[in-house]
Parts: sequence; structure tokens; C-alpha cells
Amino acid sequence: MARNAAIPPESPAASGGGSRDPESGPLTLSLPEQIAARLSERIIAGAYPPGQRIMEQVVSDEFAVSRGPVREALRLLEKDGLVTILPRRGAQVTSLSIDEVREIFNIRAVLNGLRDRGLAEDPDRARVLPRLEAEVEALARLVREQGAYVETVFRLNRFLNGHTRNGRLRTILSALALQTLRYSRLGLSTESRRRQSIRNWQRLVKAVRDGDGEEAQRAAERRVRDSRDAAIRELEKQGKT
Repeated sequence: MARNAAIPPESPAASGGGSRDPESGPLTLSLPEQIAARLSERIIAGAYPPGQRIMEQVVSDEFAVSRGPVREALRLLEKDGLVTILPRRGAQVTSLSIDEVREIFNIRAVLNGLRDRGLAEDPDRARVLPRLEAEVEALARLVREQGAYVETVFRLNRFLNGHTRNGRLRTILSALALQTLRYSRLGLSTESRRRQSIRNWQRLVKAVRDGDGEEAQRAAERRVRDSRDAAIRELEKQGKT
């Protein structure tokens, strides 16, 4: 690969960084953003497990770039909560923890509730409803496929984030997206959990269709808390604290 060539993301989830709004159309990413997108996908998929060091020179050699863009990419990942940069040791993939699950998902339950309530009460909600209905119908067909289900949920949340009228809320939710995705894979790891999840998404569709903000908020909060509890159970099985 030539130096400074474009580096495409490996999957749709890899392009979900907080600095780019996926619903506003394709943007030209900087080289550090391209590298960060590729590395974040590997972290989220478990190819780089918690605690693994990410060596600047190795990444530089792989993508045929200097170490400067790699260093900046790692700073972006640190901002997203996916790595920790340690003095004289470089970047290390952050560990999954029950305390972090509680913190992130308790915040998201409130924020997603505000977002979905606002969407349901929006007089112009018809602009969102057809896509929401289509994505939830797709989810219902994917309950037996964990990877595809999680990717679709991630895409659907990005879509809803992009259509909230509250710009500050959109920014905060986008900043939490990649940290959340690591735990969402745990929280949606069984078919029974995905079936529980789709019921809450279907509740949201009805609430938006009916303009029922309170019900939309309840459905969102339940959806996030169900994922929180399931992720915690999985981490407990792994002996995490």
C-alpha cells in the first residue's frame, strides 16, 4: 500500500466514530481517522483483546504510513475509550469491566430515553418512521444472527442519533457509541436476549407512530437496561469485576 493511501474501514461499525456524522453523507476522513476506524473494528470484534498492546511501529508498517498518523489514531481511540496510552508503554486495549458497563449504560438509558421521546413527539416524525420501521423489520429477521443483529442495532442507533433535533444530545451519544458497542455484543450474545431486544424496538416503532413520547422513552430505557444487565451477567461468568 502506498504511503498516505486511503484505508477503507473493515465493516460499517468501524466508521461510527464520534467525529463523523454517518447520516450527513460520506466525508473524506483524515489518515489518522482511517487508521483509527480499522483498529477500532478489530478491538470491538475481539481481534485485539483487552490488555493487548498496540505497537505503533507494527501498525505503521501494516498501513505503510509514518508513525505520526498512527500516534494520532491511537489518541482518537483513547478519546473513544477503546485504548489507554501509558507513559513509556504505548497504547493498550482497555479492559471490559462491570463498573464501566453500569456507568455507560445507565447514562445511555437516560440519553436514549430523551432522544426517542423527542423523536416520538416531533411533529415531523414521519421523516424518521419509514426507515425506523424498515430497520426494525430487518432486526426481526436477524434474531438468530448475532453479528448482523448487533451491526443493524448500531446502524439504527446512529440513524436515530442523526435525526434528533437536540445537537448536544447527538454529540454525547456519538461519543459513547464505540464504547457501547463492545458491551452490546455481550448484551446481545444470546438469541433469547435478541428476541427480548426486538420486542422493545417494536414498542418504539408503535410509540413513534402514535406520537407517544412517554412510551417511547420507557421502551428506550428498558432496551438499554436489558442490555446492561445481560452484559453484566456475561462478564460475571468470565470472572470480571
